[in-house]
Amino acid sequence: MKTMTYEKLQYNELKEMVKFYCVSSLGKELLDKLQPSSNSKVVKIRLNETTEARKLLDAESHLPLKGISNISHQMEKLEKGMILGPSELVAISDFLRGCRTIKKFMIDKEFFAPVLHSYSHSMMEFKDIEESINHSISGNRVDSDASKDLKRIRNHIAKTEEKIEERLNKFLKSSANKEYIQEFFISKKDDRFTIPIKASYKNQVEGTIIESSSKGSTVFIEPAAISKLNAELAMLKSDESMEEYQILATISGAIYEEVRQININIELIGQYDMIFAKAKYSKRMGAMEPKLNNHGYIKLKNCKHPLLQGTIVPLDFEIGKDYRSLIITGPNAGGKTVVLKTIGILTLAVMSGFHIAADEGTEIAIFDCIFVDIGDNQSIENSLSTFSSHMKNISEIMSASTNNTLLLFDEIGSGTEPNEGAALAIAILEEFYQMGCITVATTHYGEIKRYSEIHGDFMNAAMQFNSEELEPMYKLLIGKSGDSNALWISRKMNLREKVLQKAQHYIENKNYDLELVKESKIRKPVQPTIQEVTTYEFEVGDRVKLTEQDDFGIVYAKKDSLNNILVFYKNEIIKVNAKRLELEGKAIDLYPKGYDLNSLFLSYEERKFQHDMERGSKKAFKKVSLDIKNRLNE
Repeated sequence: MKTMTYEKLQYNELKEMVKFYCVSSLGKELLDKLQPSSNSKVVKIRLNETTEARKLLDAESHLPLKGISNISHQMEKLEKGMILGPSELVAISDFLRGCRTIKKFMIDKEFFAPVLHSYSHSMMEFKDIEESINHSISGNRVDSDASKDLKRIRNHIAKTEEKIEERLNKFLKSSANKEYIQEFFISKKDDRFTIPIKASYKNQVEGTIIESSSKGSTVFIEPAAISKLNAELAMLKSDESMEEYQILATISGAIYEEVRQININIELIGQYDMIFAKAKYSKRMGAMEPKLNNHGYIKLKNCKHPLLQGTIVPLDFEIGKDYRSLIITGPNAGGKTVVLKTIGILTLAVMSGFHIAADEGTEIAIFDCIFVDIGDNQSIENSLSTFSSHMKNISEIMSASTNNTLLLFDEIGSGTEPNEGAALAIAILEEFYQMGCITVATTHYGEIKRYSEIHGDFMNAAMQFNSEELEPMYKLLIGKSGDSNALWISRKMNLREKVLQKAQHYIENKNYDLELVKESKIRKPVQPTIQEVTTYEFEVGDRVKLTEQDDFGIVYAKKDSLNNILVFYKNEIIKVNAKRLELEGKAIDLYPKGYDLNSLFLSYEERKFQHDMERGSKKAFKKVSLDIKNRLNE
């Protein structure tokens, strides 16, 4: 299926909702990779898994999946020959204990969940590895009881450190050293025990300078009295590290020997996590498993779009039995596009093994492909128009479709001249019908509605609309034709009844009124006399001819003391002597009474901005606020 199908139908958003119920990244990763299957056997298995998990969820107070983490990274390190650290081994121990818990949980669930029960047979237990890790690792470090040698070494380390501290405390308490010491405490620097000594006395104290303070006022000296003990301690620490490494290497090797089977456990835990996430989502939505078929029949009973919030009008829908193409008509914002998206997302959900919010009797077909043409797919990069983009998409869909394809078209044929658009849309719908596709399309074109009425395998449907309240009902009525309600809306807006009656007449037939208007009603231009031209004082808004340019402009400001007039010409204000201007039309004759002459000198963008401000546009006010802020910052 095309990526655009998933985007337009918000399939990935649905998966994100289900991922919320996963307890580990294992399940989330599987959901990321999950795609709808066109194999009816695979879909049936997926739905059975979800249904069984839902039964277990309804029957049990809890499921033993918590605390399980993804140990794939640790297993990859082992396969590369690396040794795992204490915290990594603890994670493996927790994971193996979780596998054992799940296996135990599934032992007596064969009656409730035979499929999920069977998966547990492939899951192995590794108690020896668990016990080895738990015995050897404590608090994310190798435990002293992990081996006799490690215990002996650490005992020596403890005794050596105790001797060092005794000698250092003796050094601190000595009155001979009192004036040399900066602070009376033992400081550990690079695993070596030191005393903070005043820098000015560093040569007075016998020992090794290990470090200096940032300001240089203090040096940290290892007194000569403990140098031998510190060297002994360093050797013991090295022996400790070697022994810890041997213990970690031994446990890592034992795990590596079982890496193949543990990886199988990882896959099984991921599957369980994803399946139970689907079940938790099903319970949260009050969803159910629909019936399946592979012959293109869809029946939705009280179905809801899984992503819509709040009060939702359930959808009743049917296609694929008495008719294979459905044409939905009705006003804008009436819910036609939501119907298309609901059909699409529910079909994708079921093909992915998700339950859907619906009533018993709901049935979903398994399709090879689902294609959509919804919304504006204009491509700026290729400089395609909206219509061209739609046609390119439909052409690609036509090449990829089979006789087991679901097609969802929003406003098919729109974006071009109505007669051509309707004719093209009908031809496209015919072609897809001849190919054996299941098609649901929305339209405003009356020709497509009429075609659907006379075709034996097409059906009309309409979105219910409250014409009195001018409100959509968001309910699909199959077998009925709708309209855009333009006449109803216009009547509510007090458009003249005479105009509405004519419009209704033109809808029913094309016998247009071509009678010419009477001459007495036409206002004709009045040419000024020579005397008027010579004595006339130009007013703001007058249309004038610039004799030198042989072109026309608008008076911007009246004549000054030098007989010059400001004229708005080609979006600029220029100064012209009155003798070089000829009157073409007086402002009083050109514009209606009360007309704002200032608007003559505004650009389209400026007029639009003024209009937006007058109607309280938030975008316009935001622009003003930004301009004010920018001026204040200048």
